[in-house]
Amino acid sequence: MKTHDIAIYAGDGIGIEVTDEVLKVLAALSELCGDVRYETTEFDWGGRYFAGAGKVVPDDYLDVLRKFDAVFLGAVGDPANIPDHVTLVPLIEMRQRFDQYVCLRPSRLLPGVKSPLADVEAGGIDIMVVRENSEGEYLNNGGAFKVGQPGETALQTSVHTRSGIERILRYGFDLAGKRRKHLTMATKSNAFKFSMVLWDKVLAEIAPDYPDITVDKFHIDALAMNFVRCPQNYDVVVGSNLFGDILSDLGAAIVGSLGVTPSCNINPERTAPSLFEPVHGSAPDIAGQGIANPIAAIMSAGMMIDFLGESAAAQRLEACVIDNLSAGEVRTPDLGGTSKTSEVADDIIARLRA
Repeated sequence: MKTHDIAIYAGDGIGIEVTDEVLKVLAALSELCGDVRYETTEFDWGGRYFAGAGKVVPDDYLDVLRKFDAVFLGAVGDPANIPDHVTLVPLIEMRQRFDQYVCLRPSRLLPGVKSPLADVEAGGIDIMVVRENSEGEYLNNGGAFKVGQPGETALQTSVHTRSGIERILRYGFDLAGKRRKHLTMATKSNAFKFSMVLWDKVLAEIAPDYPDITVDKFHIDALAMNFVRCPQNYDVVVGSNLFGDILSDLGAAIVGSLGVTPSCNINPERTAPSLFEPVHGSAPDIAGQGIANPIAAIMSAGMMIDFLGESAAAQRLEACVIDNLSAGEVRTPDLGGTSKTSEVADDIIARLRA
């Protein structure tokens, strides 16, 4: 029997609630797919760990996680008790230390979900945002001085390397070749005359290696506008760490809800575990009410098992999620329903069993 060892970092707020449902889904898949098991190990890191230890993860957490095949993260953030820039440190460190340089965030308008955009129907939006995940604007590269004084100053410097840019663009080109053969790059070279000019230069140099791919680029402000004006024009969109983050959140909004948008942080060479998480945060405003939408987390688990080589199970799970959304009978309030988090997951599991 094949076994996949998965670390579970539920985190905070609704991250804990949606992860509970993912665990139920993985247990059901282990039962239904008799030759594959998903073994899970849960860690109470985040706000719960901070309450006792004064930090959100133990010092050796990277060594602990490295032995697993994958990491599933619910969501992190406990702003009432911990500053966000402290809570996010482990997530950013995992991306960088495990070289998870590809962040994939699909924005698809699924059946049964209404877009806030007029006259857009299911299938009308299908964008894969490919975010450079290991460098750029999210490096811990800067400092502050005269803290607390009138002249307080902060300096944060982004770092963009030729090798980092090239490998994320090539990943995007390869992905576009499997989809609709169209790659768009987000830039802002009219303002950032060093970093984004380098992105433009690398794109121009490697694009001839992919003659069957249509290539274009847009400044980030224009591209964000076009995600709203004409999302159907985009297939694979590659951006820096910050640009990819912004575009993928916007992409989630135009497909109806953060609650249905999955993501993953991939080490394509598999030299360290990859991390899978919904796009949404810990949503403290609704935590504990049992109304969080678990679909983004469940779809993220689907991306995880696909990455682990279980493509048939991943396709089966996605089909059951789409059946749930198409039926429109069991859905959480973000999609106009009245169902509880657990009821949505139970409906999807029932469809798996059927």
